[in-house]
Amino acid sequence: MLSKNRIKYINALKIKKFRQNYQSFIIEGAKSVLELISSDYEIEFILATSDFQQKYSSILSRHNTTFETVTVTELEGLGSFQTNDSCLAVAKCKENVFLGVEDSEYVLILDDIRDPGNLGTIIRVADWYGISKIICSADTTDFYNPKVIAASKGSFTRISIFYTDLVAYLSEFAGNKMVAGAFLGGESLYDFKFPENGGYIVMGNESNGIGAAVESLITSKITIPRVGSAESLNVGIATAVILDNLRRGAGGS
Repeated sequence: MLSKNRIKYINALKIKKFRQNYQSFIIEGAKSVLELISSDYEIEFILATSDFQQKYSSILSRHNTTFETVTVTELEGLGSFQTNDSCLAVAKCKENVFLGVEDSEYVLILDDIRDPGNLGTIIRVADWYGISKIICSADTTDFYNPKVIAASKGSFTRISIFYTDLVAYLSEFAGNKMVAGAFLGGESLYDFKFPENGGYIVMGNESNGIGAAVESLITSKITIPRVGSAESLNVGIATAVILDNLRRGAGGS
């Protein structure tokens, strides 16, 4: 049976200030936990059902990780999932380390993305299209929010993230790199030529788009042409469309 202290600790990690205090976060579900085990994250412990441990015993035996056997009822009472019949892990957050752009590399920049589900989806999309770095404004939602981790479906283990002042960052480090931003009135994405030397792709807030301060540093405004009557696209979907077109062009090599 789980101790009261362990239950209290896990519940505390659902709140941002405690994640920051403890520098730890929660990962739920078999897929995400298996991805975690194979990553370079430092794992504190894993709570898992006996069925999960038996099913993946060959994988788990290759890793020196602390396991505690729990029931399905205990898991469902702890996590944020409506159903979780396998496992829950706690791991250490990584330091907020500076990320730059290498030659021919493309990096995502997120300006004030507030919805955890959207951020998780963007992380998953970035992973799919081979984007390994995301630069976030300070007011973008917390990477280690349980809903972000869940929506990323394990891709959080392969994406590096850096929170910073975007205006200061772009002003100092963009150099001669392209800074393309998603706007409703920009150049058609289908006509836009992504440069071969890489650059930055900026996605803005779900309601207000890219902020004025960051907009002033955009070198190329691009838009996804609208054919139907929808007012706008979800930012996660828009990111996928832009990255797909990037990989079809210069960024696909």
